[in-house]
Amino acid sequence: MGISTGEFGEGGAAMSHYKSNLRDIEFNLFEVLRRQELLGHPPYAELDEETARGILAEIARLAAGPLAESFADADRNPPAFDAATGSVRIPESLRTSYRAFMDAGFYRISLPAELGGTLAPRSLNWSMAELILGANPSIWMYASGHSMARALWFLGSEEQKRFAKLAVDREWGGTMVLTEPDAGSDVGAGRTRAIAQPDGTWHIEGVKRFITSAEHDLAENIFHLVLARPEGHGPGTKGLSMFLVPKYLVREDGTLGERNGVVVTNVEHKMGLKASTTCELTFGADRPAVGTLVGGVHEGIRQMFLIIEEARMMVGTKAIATLSTGYLNALDFARTRAQGADMTQMTDKAAPRVTIIHHPDVRRMLMLQKAYAEGMRALVLYTASLADDLQVAAAQGRSDEETAPVAGTYDLLLPVVKGVGSERSSEMLTLSLQTLGGSGYLQDYPIEQYIRDAKIDSLYEGTTGIQSIDLFFRKIIRDNGKAFGTLLGRIREFAAAEGGNGRLKAERAALAEAAGHVEAIAGAMTGFLLSSATSPAEIYKVGLNTSRLLMALGDLVIGWLLLTHADITQRRLDDLPLGAADRDFYAGKLASARFFAATVLPRLAAERRIAEETSLDLMEVPEAAF
Repeated sequence: MGISTGEFGEGGAAMSHYKSNLRDIEFNLFEVLRRQELLGHPPYAELDEETARGILAEIARLAAGPLAESFADADRNPPAFDAATGSVRIPESLRTSYRAFMDAGFYRISLPAELGGTLAPRSLNWSMAELILGANPSIWMYASGHSMARALWFLGSEEQKRFAKLAVDREWGGTMVLTEPDAGSDVGAGRTRAIAQPDGTWHIEGVKRFITSAEHDLAENIFHLVLARPEGHGPGTKGLSMFLVPKYLVREDGTLGERNGVVVTNVEHKMGLKASTTCELTFGADRPAVGTLVGGVHEGIRQMFLIIEEARMMVGTKAIATLSTGYLNALDFARTRAQGADMTQMTDKAAPRVTIIHHPDVRRMLMLQKAYAEGMRALVLYTASLADDLQVAAAQGRSDEETAPVAGTYDLLLPVVKGVGSERSSEMLTLSLQTLGGSGYLQDYPIEQYIRDAKIDSLYEGTTGIQSIDLFFRKIIRDNGKAFGTLLGRIREFAAAEGGNGRLKAERAALAEAAGHVEAIAGAMTGFLLSSATSPAEIYKVGLNTSRLLMALGDLVIGWLLLTHADITQRRLDDLPLGAADRDFYAGKLASARFFAATVLPRLAAERRIAEETSLDLMEVPEAAF
């Protein structure tokens, strides 16, 4: 089936909607982060730079071809749910794309050797993920069984480790199961219960909602990692445990046994991301839903957070991947769509028509999209590089105390990757559509689907409000500001450094000023928090600013990374003999960094003033007045 003639193209043969930016991915990995210096050494001894580049090039080809081919068709003809059997039929076009991805075997690069994989830096893994998530995000989600199996391998009992190995070898699907209809994001309010059985298994009873990939016909089995409350355990998140509950029970010899008592009872009808099944799961309605306690320990929320952190990185990566291809589609349109005269000749009726990239407002929109797309890619890969450093440190036997600063910065940036990545991508994609004008609103072009598919990124795996609360209370206050202070210190150190021939001086000054504004926002919020000890309503002032702090910190970090890139590219332009393509690439990096420093960072002064002058007026507005 695939994309029909004319969709995402101007007639003729169907065109791939997906436009990758492999050049910028490689720039991040090998020119900025210098990941080649880790390759060829433990724990990445089996990989070198040439191999890594080859993997990325092949995945980029796969993404733009077989994976992207079903993107539109699976949206127009989404998976079909049969309520009588609780089963889902995946459209043939998507099945073909999924099979192409699985047959290529690249998912094994994220797995340890014990699961038949080749351990790679997380920065390389997330670079690969960007290409797949940008081309067809549902494929990555249906293929998440290997990611769940990796988590089970590290968390599970010996028997569960054997299950994880089977799951990888047999390409089973896997899910994380938290949310309940009444509890929503309040995971601790979950009522799904677990009842211990004499044989050491557990029977799970309850209903879960919004479970991605909980049912499909792409794999012979699907296993669920489920949070449930064992009978007799207390309320809240501390009373939750994690259970392994497969769709089909597995016999000792690895063959599939009888159908387990976990059934999909609904598949949501969604605004976007329609190719991905979002399911309601019912446990123990008609027959027992048999599960085993993961690792034999009641540490469900701690265990699940290891999976949630991975999921939040995925969401941030998906968001910026979609923005990147949205921007590149808009750029291609702006370079070819002729409309209107140049602004210097707008009063001359006989002036020739120019392509819209010549118009100042279109250039403004394009450069803002470029800056955020490339800046947030840098954010994802910088954060991933910290995970690389932690993996290397673990292989070297370094202590937690030694690696605490790196681990703290990684934890601090996770809500920024997810929260800022999803919000800014959704915002910038509307500019991608605006660049196309009325054409962008049509299904002839992919951007309207990008916008629908990307909106979920700010909602699932913790809404932006939840990410902002996590940032302030768990990552700054609980840490006594250590990681926050370390990050600000690095930014200020860069801002104070002398660039080549004093260039980027104004931009470094703008960065230093912005760092002061973000620190002041956090300081004002800390003051409100302290005041709430004697005046409880003061805590509302914190809540009125948590999202402000998240977005401000995101813009600061993006500005810092863009300017770091600009410093490197300026040196390349000065020192190296370059071809036209490289010179244009580096000139673009320099231009986007300067544009961001001049037009985005100054806004943080206003955000600081708003935060510092926060009142309780909004909280005192009567509910009926809204």
